[in-house]
Amino acid sequence: MTVTTRTIRGCSKATATIATPSDPLVTELGQRLDHADIAYETWGTLNARRDNVILLIHALTGDAHAASHHPKDAPGWFEGMIGPGKALDTNRYFVVCTNLLGGCSGSTGPRSINPTTGRRYNLSFPALTVRDLVRAQKRLIDKWKIRELHAVIGGSLGGMQCLEWAIMFPDRVNRIVPIASSSRFSPQGIAYNEVQRRAILMDPNFNNGEYEDDNGPAQGLAVARMLGMITYQSDDLMSARFERSTEARYTEWPEFQNRYDIEGYLHYQGDKLVNRFDANSYLYLTRAMDSHDIGWKRESYDHALSMIEAPTLGIGISSDILFPASYTIEFVEQLREIGHHAEYRQIESIDGHDAFLKNFERLDPLVRDFIQG
Repeated sequence: MTVTTRTIRGCSKATATIATPSDPLVTELGQRLDHADIAYETWGTLNARRDNVILLIHALTGDAHAASHHPKDAPGWFEGMIGPGKALDTNRYFVVCTNLLGGCSGSTGPRSINPTTGRRYNLSFPALTVRDLVRAQKRLIDKWKIRELHAVIGGSLGGMQCLEWAIMFPDRVNRIVPIASSSRFSPQGIAYNEVQRRAILMDPNFNNGEYEDDNGPAQGLAVARMLGMITYQSDDLMSARFERSTEARYTEWPEFQNRYDIEGYLHYQGDKLVNRFDANSYLYLTRAMDSHDIGWKRESYDHALSMIEAPTLGIGISSDILFPASYTIEFVEQLREIGHHAEYRQIESIDGHDAFLKNFERLDPLVRDFIQG
C-alpha cells in the first residue's frame, strides 16, 4: 500500500492508494478505476489482535476530520464523541474515518486528475453507489490486515454504508450503528436531491462539469446547500432561532432579499459550502444516496435483511424530516421479526436531521452502551 502519513500524538492524517492498474476498483455498474486514493484520519492505537477498530463514516459533505488531534487542531464533525473516556474511547479503540470515494477532501473524486489522460475526471468519473463507497473503505481495512471491525458507525449517508457493510461483509463486522438513516432512500429524499442537482446543473458556470476552480457553479452549489439546510432542520428549530421581528416584517417594499434572518442564514450556509466543497462531488454523492436500496440487485429486500448478522442499534431523531424516525424504526422492526438482535433508540430534539452532529450529550450514552457493553 502506498501511504503518506503525518503522525500526531499517536494519531494520523494520511492518504492510501487503494486501486492501481494491476488491481483496479470495479464499480457496482461495471466501470473501472485504475487509480484511486483514500484520505483518512485515525485516533487511538491499533491493538496487537487488530480487533479494536471502529470505522466511522461521514455524511454527504463531511470529511475524514471527525475530531481534533491536539489542542490547536480544528474541531471535527464528531468532536464530542471521540477521545479518552468518550463513547468512541481512544484509550480502548482505534477509530478510523475516511473521506468517501468521490469526495473532495483528499480522496479520489471527479475533480481528481486522471493519470491516464492528465486531465480532471469531472463527469467522466465512474458513477458511484453506496456499495462502491463501502468497497473502497474495505480495501483500506484489508491493507492493514484487519480481519474484523468492532463497530461501524455513521449518520445519514454514513448510516446507509453501515447497513451495506453488514450485508456485504457479515463476517467482518461485529456491530453497526446507523443513525438518522434508512435501508432504502425515499422518493421524497430523491426529490430533494434532484432539485439540488438541478440548481448546480443550471448554473451557467457549470459548463458540463468542466469548470475552473476559481470560476465554478458557485451560485448553483450555494442554492443546493440552502435547500439541503432546510431538510436538515425542523420547523421548531427555525422558529426558535429566527423569530419574525416587526422590523424585519415591514421593511420598505419592494425588497426581495434579506428581509428575514432566516434568509441571511441560508445565504451564509450556501456560501460557506462553496468555499470547501466541490459541485461535481455533490452531484456524484447525492446520486449515490438516491441509488441506495439494500434489496437492489439482490434476491430481494427481505433476503438482504437476512444477510445481516451484526447486532444493530438504529438511532432515529424525533424531528428529522429528511430521514424520519419511522424509517429507522422500520428496518429495526424488520430485523427483529426475523430473529436478529436489533435495538432502536431515539434522540428527542428540535435540531432535525443535524441532531446527530449537535446533540452529543444525548447520543453519547446510546452509542457507548451499545459498543462498550
